[in-house]
Amino acid sequence: MNEQQRPQVFVVGEDGNPVGAASSDAAAEAGDEAPEQGEDINGMVEQPAKVMRIGTMIKQLLEEVRQAPLDEASRSRLKEIHQSSIRELEQGLAPELIEELERLSLPFAQESTPSDAELRIAQAQLVGWLEGLFHGLQTALFAQQMAARAQLEQMRRGLPAGSGEADMGPLKGTGQYL
Repeated sequence: MNEQQRPQVFVVGEDGNPVGAASSDAAAEAGDEAPEQGEDINGMVEQPAKVMRIGTMIKQLLEEVRQAPLDEASRSRLKEIHQSSIRELEQGLAPELIEELERLSLPFAQESTPSDAELRIAQAQLVGWLEGLFHGLQTALFAQQMAARAQLEQMRRGLPAGSGEADMGPLKGTGQYL
């Protein structure tokens, strides 16, 4: 994508008018990757319900792991759960997110059972990544809603006189009939 096609993020005030703008270059420099303009947010997480279920399970599992001492068998089992959770998550994500997850989640050594600390760090990292994913999706959805609202307000202001809501005057929204 060239410089002229870079999407911009607009900050929209309560009245639906833009109050500021930032290019996606600034967001990228800050480490945030904004979805491209017109990109389908649902396309990033192909199976949102599955990802949410796995995320909730992993978060609950991390809480349990923090509170309980782990013997070798439980650490081995937790390693298997962690690895299968990542495989299941990958089935519900877009390729870009799969690549990111694979870069960030380092595999355990195959021949040994991980320590308590290794497991807790791996689980916390995965929970943190999932929470970041969910916050990013919520932010993108909110931005889309605000852009749609601004567009709707702009369309309403452009309505010709005598058409519907724009001509209701003081009776608008009062429930009174003539």
